[in-house]
Amino acid sequence: MLVLSRKSGERLHIGDDVIVTLTKIAGNRVAIGIEAPREVAIRRGELAETNRESETSRELNGR
Repeated sequence: MLVLSRKSGERLHIGDDVIVTLTKIAGNRVAIGIEAPREVAIRRGELAETNRESETSRELNGR
């Protein structure tokens, strides 16, 4: 994992198509903006994990 320090308003470029901008920093919370093509799926970590658990459960139950 790459760990970087950024200030509010600074950007990160991921590949040629994704830009992440730190829009607000307040205490222990950070707001980010993500610019990416529509075909790039963007999910919060907890939602991606929930989806994986649901899919695994369906596979185990044969659905």
